Amino acid sequence: MRIHPTNTRTRLRSPSRNAGSHSPASHSLASHGNDERGVIITLVSVFMLFVMGAMAALSIDVVTLYTARSEAQLAADGAALAGARALANSGMTSKTTDALLTSNAENIAIAVATQVAKNNLVGGRDLATGEVTVSFPNSGSPDFGTDPQMTVRVQRTDLPTFFARIWGSTQLTVTASATAEAYNPSGANASFGTTTPVAPICVKPWLLPNIDPMSGSTPPATIFDPTTGAITNPALITYTTAGSSTRLQADCLDCSGSVTAVPAPTAWRYYPGDPNTTFPPPTQSLPSCNPVLTTDYQKSIAGCIPTPISCNSNANYDTSNYPNRNLETRNAVDCLTHGVNNHGDEVDNTGGPVPPFQFLAGSDNPVAGAAGNDVMVSDSLVTVPVYNSNAAAPVNPVTIIGFVQLFLSQRGRSNPANGFVRTEVINLIGCGTGATGQPILGNGASPVAVRLISP
Repeated sequence: MRIHPTNTRTRLRSPSRNAGSHSPASHSLASHGNDERGVIITLVSVFMLFVMGAMAALSIDVVTLYTARSEAQLAADGAALAGARALANSGMTSKTTDALLTSNAENIAIAVATQVAKNNLVGGRDLATGEVTVSFPNSGSPDFGTDPQMTVRVQRTDLPTFFARIWGSTQLTVTASATAEAYNPSGANASFGTTTPVAPICVKPWLLPNIDPMSGSTPPATIFDPTTGAITNPALITYTTAGSSTRLQADCLDCSGSVTAVPAPTAWRYYPGDPNTTFPPPTQSLPSCNPVLTTDYQKSIAGCIPTPISCNSNANYDTSNYPNRNLETRNAVDCLTHGVNNHGDEVDNTGGPVPPFQFLAGSDNPVAGAAGNDVMVSDSLVTVPVYNSNAAAPVNPVTIIGFVQLFLSQRGRSNPANGFVRTEVINLIGCGTGATGQPILGNGASPVAVRLISP
């Protein structure tokens, strides 16, 4: 039987004509696929909104946590610095062999640091006593006496959460710590390591010779060993001037040597610092005084000389004829100590006339509400440089070998008319020729440097 070719072509073409056609079944499958894709997109959108909302909510808790962490660190930093400052002004770094003094100073520092920490908000409320821990990490080490370190740790374990509760976390813990030191480079350090020098600012323009005012020997004893920086007589701490002859006063009014020779050094009698070189007067933040302070010398006393004076640096004394120096000294010191009305600050001797030192604000203290309360710092606390003297009158320049921290016009009384200043010794800071390296800048009136060393 023969098959016609035309029929063959017709049968072969038949499938191609029907290839582009869609059956009802194929329409149903396409529609179902589109519906699934729409549902998936909707579910993904809802899920993404939920995730983004949860992340936004969680970020609020994270921000709260980080804010509280920053607040805790600030509280720890401030408390550690305040406690170290209490150690610095206590006298313990100058009298390292007095165990009772050290113990009492530690107790005061703990109380101060704890109170400062408790005055800080962390996570919306003040810290409680149990949330502040104070320790002395280098206690018992050879350098603790002249370089006591204090660590303050603050912790809140009940920081509330808001949106993290959906994961079952209702409270968070935030912790921070800081360590500060009160560094005195006196010669005690020479026995165990290299001594780093200090460079205090606000140093008063009175160059004291290295002569112990309590010494009755001939030749007189020194305040510091000029080589090691060791404190020769720790009992000089608490030394208080009595009569006019022992008070801090100028060794010469005419220091030019043109008429009479410049006198030889005498205990507790200073050579005035040269305002043109070593002791430039401050140009700002000067106190308002009556009578008004007009000379560079007075401004250097009542204000803060911003130039640091470093251990083992050179200094010049003023070689001029200055007949009004004692009167100007009286007026400037009275202005500095707020002692014009005999209502200046004083050393708080409530616990007896022995260190650790605390300071009582007088009724003329410019800080509101301070009067009658113990204060951390006082304008009556000053730093005076000690130069490496010998039996002869000094020749410029002289070398600074230490510093004495004094409380001026103690017991809240102003200076007598002769301009001889009442003083009490708070700290002794010897340098020694072995002090090397970049000096540690002092802070204000304290030559015992206070600084954070961690974090």
